[in-house]
Amino acid sequence: MVKTPDNLSYGSHLSQLTCGLALENRLWKQGFGMVAGVDEVGRGPLAGPVVAACVVLPQDLFLPGVNDSKRLTPKRRETLFDQIMENAQEVGIGIVGERTIDRMNILNASLKAMWEAVNKLNNPPEFILVDGNQRIPNLLLPQMPVVKGDCLSLSIAAASIVAKVTRDRIMLKYHRKYPEFCFAEHKGYATKTHVEALKTFGPCQIHRKSFKLVRMCEANQIDLEMSR
Repeated sequence: MVKTPDNLSYGSHLSQLTCGLALENRLWKQGFGMVAGVDEVGRGPLAGPVVAACVVLPQDLFLPGVNDSKRLTPKRRETLFDQIMENAQEVGIGIVGERTIDRMNILNASLKAMWEAVNKLNNPPEFILVDGNQRIPNLLLPQMPVVKGDCLSLSIAAASIVAKVTRDRIMLKYHRKYPEFCFAEHKGYATKTHVEALKTFGPCQIHRKSFKLVRMCEANQIDLEMSR
């Protein structure tokens, strides 16, 4: 019998907005007991880490409302994050910082974060569903990339929520350390407010110096200092 958490309301509107378990069910029927979903967040921002999560859901659990984290409000993500952390069979989180991103590029850093998330699990999954079109390198486990997986797989969608909430909380801490950049507002993405702050103050320690826009803003800052 499939169950839902007692403290999470279930309605038809949530059912329509929830990712399905078709991919997981197919793998479970093939004998793969522990099926994990992996997703990352934070490839695009100019600052902060890239964060990945790996989530294994019990076969008898259904989480209403779980979908691609980008489709959910911050409040809804926080609620679902708590539900996932409480009810998931396993959760692993991988965090790769801006210095490593600058050293190995954002794609490789994202894959590294995914690898770390999988390896944070107490027990290795029997099959991994990976959001996107890339396999996780150096992982000796069966895996399958799923394009738009965070809209198709409940496990991947759950991972996207865990990764997003985790990264947002990290950026809120950075906001308190670097209030001039308003990280609480944009989480490091290239908004007008962020770019203007970059031009005015130059990059801080958590900016990705390998990103072209950060370098351009840093050059502009240097030009401003020389003209004074």
